[in-house]
Amino acid sequence: MEHHSFLINILFYLVAAIIMVPLAKRLGMGAVLGYLVAGVVIGPWGLGLIKNVEVILSFSEFGVVLLLFLIGLELEPKRLWLLRRPIFGWGGAQVGVVSAGLCAVAMAFGVDWRTALVGALGLSLSSTAIVLATLGERKLMSTPAGSAGFSILLFQDIAAIPMIALVPLLGGLVTHSGEPGWLRVAKLAAVLAALVIGGRFLVNPILRFIARTDLREIFTAFALLLVIAICVLMESVGLSMALGTFMAGVLLADSEYRHELISDLEPFKGLLLGLFFIAVGMSVDFGVLRTQPLLILALVAGLLAVKIALLYLLSKFVDIPRGQQLFFALLLSQGGEFAFVVFAAAEAAHVFAPETAALLVVVVTLSMVATPLLLLLHDKFVAPRLQGEKKRRPDDHIEAQDNPIVIAGFGRFGQIIGRLLAANKIGVTVLDHDPDQIDLLRKFGFKVFYGDATRVDLLVAAGIEKARALVIAIDNVDDSLALVDAVRLRLPELTILARARNVTHYYELMKRGVTLIERETFAAALLLGEQTLQQVGFSPERAQRAAGIFGRHNLKTLLEVAPHFQDQQKVMSLTRQAREELEDMFESDAAAFASEQAGEPGSDPQHR
Repeated sequence: MEHHSFLINILFYLVAAIIMVPLAKRLGMGAVLGYLVAGVVIGPWGLGLIKNVEVILSFSEFGVVLLLFLIGLELEPKRLWLLRRPIFGWGGAQVGVVSAGLCAVAMAFGVDWRTALVGALGLSLSSTAIVLATLGERKLMSTPAGSAGFSILLFQDIAAIPMIALVPLLGGLVTHSGEPGWLRVAKLAAVLAALVIGGRFLVNPILRFIARTDLREIFTAFALLLVIAICVLMESVGLSMALGTFMAGVLLADSEYRHELISDLEPFKGLLLGLFFIAVGMSVDFGVLRTQPLLILALVAGLLAVKIALLYLLSKFVDIPRGQQLFFALLLSQGGEFAFVVFAAAEAAHVFAPETAALLVVVVTLSMVATPLLLLLHDKFVAPRLQGEKKRRPDDHIEAQDNPIVIAGFGRFGQIIGRLLAANKIGVTVLDHDPDQIDLLRKFGFKVFYGDATRVDLLVAAGIEKARALVIAIDNVDDSLALVDAVRLRLPELTILARARNVTHYYELMKRGVTLIERETFAAALLLGEQTLQQVGFSPERAQRAAGIFGRHNLKTLLEVAPHFQDQQKVMSLTRQAREELEDMFESDAAAFASEQAGEPGSDPQHR
């Protein structure tokens, strides 16, 4: 009967997720909010399809554990050491400032200092699962706000150790099990030392032994065993499971089996993270909310308001661009999963009354539900306004320039060209439309002007009529082509050098008479391909020859296809024919090279 009930529960989870998550994504609310709503719908206060929420929440926290283990695998100790300033500097400032602010507000309302302190420390933590899932879903991990958020989350996980250790000390120096607080701290230190030693000297030999069996399922089983064993060890001494697995991941980051571990555990992480968000949605105790609705809503609003204000203030000191500061504050404004652990420890140590712990758990849960909604409001109302401010910024007054080169667009592609020309004392006038980028470049001495590079009047003011060439390095393909059309109309003889984002863009530029075109990734990819050939046994000479043949043949094919690029049937026919020719050329090249190595005369396939 229990087995049957377990299968029914799994059915409910999957159906709710499959219905609600795509719907939430379609409405622009994000996957996290979809999971949370799915949990509310099937939970005790929704349709009541699932009752044992505590068991599911405890199990689903394993998804957060796997997430941090995989993140640890991506961070080598050297890289982690390089991040020490943002982790301990920014992270320490966030926890300290937010904890102090929340504690002061609580004590101002007459809350006992011990309760206020522990509550503030727990509420200063943010949700690792929600923040990292949101950054991953929006592909913002590499942005300044994403990097700062990630660093702060790492510090919060580290800070959970002293927080948990502090609670029994505030409760009277003795834990609920009669264990002195100092002894518990000593156990934590011993477990961390064992984790470091085991991760460094024991796990790799075991992985090597298992890998020799060539049984992929056993490797996966050991990966899960490793994570679960660390969780059990951490939990036995009251330490954060997620932090323990993160440290283990960091210690294994330089292992030769890192990629296998990541690929084996990635599917489990995604499924269990989804289950975690569903469990959080189910765990919202609407009974407590119903008995004290105004108090709980006031606490949630107060928590979000204080954290958003303090995080927004902090963002101005941690190198986050102005346009991302509010997003950063909203992203980290909720309570976190580790707050549940801190509050449970506080209740067990009699620092919190049971009613206080239950109240704060509901507040944290509702703040987690509120975060995706706040980000949605930010996307709908604040982000467009910020973009509008950028667009409404008046164009710089551009004095008449007589530089021989004008560069339109100064992103990652245009910067390389500009730096090369500047290093060789060639005068350059640059136009770009990103105010933050312009302010940064001006600090380094670049002459960069704000303005829409597709406006010919601005180009004329910048000296395009006196320039010898225009370099188009604009990201947007449509804007790039519009600029070519405008310049060709005004200055048909001007030399244009253009960056092509893809083959279609290449053809459109050719169609407009631009002949000096560089595909942005082709040369780098071809060079890397040449180096790859050497890794599989090709000599440097043969690899260079093969890359040269391919490059010339690719350009030849592009030129042949260009007149017909809108005729799909013709393009497919020419492409198929070109592929066959290339295969013949490689075969001839291999034979010719072998002949040359043997000292025999052979034809050079490069001149076929």
